[in-house]
Amino acid sequence: GRQRCMISDQETNGKNSTASSNDFSDPVYKEIAMTNGCINRMTRDELRSKLAEFNLETRGVKDVLKKRLKNYYKKQKLMQKEPVNGDSYYDYICVVDFEATCEEGNPPEFVHEIIEFPVVLLNTHTLEIEDTFQQYVKPEINPKLSKFCVSLTGITQDIVDKADTFPQVLQNVIEWMRQRELGTKYSYSMLTDGSWDMSKFLNIQCRISRIKYPSFAKKWINIRKSYGNFYKVPRNQTKLTIMLEKLGMNYDGRPHSGLDDSKNIARIAVRMLQDGCELRVNERMHAGQLMTVSSAVPLEGAPAPQMPRNRN
Repeated sequence: GRQRCMISDQETNGKNSTASSNDFSDPVYKEIAMTNGCINRMTRDELRSKLAEFNLETRGVKDVLKKRLKNYYKKQKLMQKEPVNGDSYYDYICVVDFEATCEEGNPPEFVHEIIEFPVVLLNTHTLEIEDTFQQYVKPEINPKLSKFCVSLTGITQDIVDKADTFPQVLQNVIEWMRQRELGTKYSYSMLTDGSWDMSKFLNIQCRISRIKYPSFAKKWINIRKSYGNFYKVPRNQTKLTIMLEKLGMNYDGRPHSGLDDSKNIARIAVRMLQDGCELRVNERMHAGQLMTVSSAVPLEGAPAPQMPRNRN
């Protein structure tokens, strides 16, 4: 018959060898490997039952449940060997999801301008959204929104007509971040759903507004890349609605509202952190180009936000 997986609180609270956590000959790694094999043979109902036993989230597809249980067990085992330094990770994650001007079919010559700048402040210690920022932006090149853009984003012509231009909104964002002592008292990282928010929309917008690209946004966590690598799924399975669905959640709010999108992305980030993923910077801008950041690079928070200088 099929072997049953024996994981209990007693097991995860036992004492183990005190060898270095980098020494893979340590018996704890054999225990973890054996448990992983056992977890792989469990049914979805067995996985949910075991997760409930440890007061862990039971929603999600089978592969997500397996990953969650494996990470919980691995974390428990390794913490007994060498306590984790709780100060080594970002204190906050700032989730950003811009909305920009657009036309149906988005012709290649169309210039996208940011029309909504939301930030969701996620506390990585409490795993709660602590605060939000949202301001609309007045576009300069295409001040009249297309019907397609209004229908997609829910942002009306009246809203953008009354809004500040991008440099003023960016200044307001920076002031909001400073008031929360990001980059001074607290370490933080930016996080986006894909590469485009920073590498395309913000990059283009800074050129339009004749300001340099802000230093605090030069590195960020691309959650699609993190999700794909962590749960071992192909990139076509990392769209926002699919990630939520696979984690057992529904979209909350209005799709293509920048603030609502950001809140839903933050919910995914919370679940990934709960499942044992160390969300870390994996992309950056360098000389105007998008580049990948290796996971071997030491974890480093973003700098204190400052208003960028004007372009010459």
